[in-house]
Amino acid sequence: MPICIECRHPVKTLWTKYSNADDKSSGHNIRLTVCRNCGHFCDKYVEHDFVVLFIDLVLIKPQVYRHLLHNTLMKDDDRFDSSIVRLGVLLLLFDVYLTWARIEKQTVPTSAQDEGANLGSLTQQSIVSQYLFFLILCALSTLAFHMSIRFMTSSVFSPLGMLNILPRYSRPNSVSTALLVSSSTKLFPILMVIWQYDVPAAARSLGWAVVANNVEALRILLDCGYGVATLLATTGALARWAVGRSVLWAAGLDGVDSIGETSIAADGKALWALLMYVREWASDLAAG
Repeated sequence: MPICIECRHPVKTLWTKYSNADDKSSGHNIRLTVCRNCGHFCDKYVEHDFVVLFIDLVLIKPQVYRHLLHNTLMKDDDRFDSSIVRLGVLLLLFDVYLTWARIEKQTVPTSAQDEGANLGSLTQQSIVSQYLFFLILCALSTLAFHMSIRFMTSSVFSPLGMLNILPRYSRPNSVSTALLVSSSTKLFPILMVIWQYDVPAAARSLGWAVVANNVEALRILLDCGYGVATLLATTGALARWAVGRSVLWAAGLDGVDSIGETSIAADGKALWALLMYVREWASDLAAG
């Protein structure tokens, strides 16, 4: 059932379409529904294009998340929308490229004797084999991230549910949808390929943006506090880091410190910076 993106009040319809709506000479003839609870339009994004949606996603506006998660992408039977599947594949391919490039830079041999000590037998394999390795690495890391958060939110054995911290959420695919939508800022590195993505400030900023979006998406979908949403994001980051390190260790790359923004160090710093920013903002607001 759709909701008002301003006050989250359930509504029957988001708009009313008149019989001559296809007549271009008379305009679109679609009237947005006004929420009886708050008096605002139930969903103003119905008439907005994708560019506006993406900008508001970057700005972490709660209304756009409610539009996407509750009024657009959420299916009655908790199926994945086809656009979410395509987005997930695209994000995975971006992770493969960025992780591969970053690990190669971190494991460049300093001398002829070190060659092979860093990358092991991986560099002796074909390009296809190397690509498959990084594809498996990123796929398993991403799967661990999603499955750990799905377990914490939807499993009957979730410690959060047993402690009555978070009610059990019966739509696990919607949780993954929220995580994928909020990770869309990972697509920014395609622009940074031109403008030196390996600049540390750029990587940190991207990590902060992804983590902040993940926390906000979980908070809106689960209707929980920022503390619980941050705990869920931290749990996912830990699982992702552990699986990634295990795969790297098995491949003889245990000396690699991180796998980009998927490392627990980067995610931890990003989470801490986000909390400090919220604390400073709250202090300034209280001071007037």
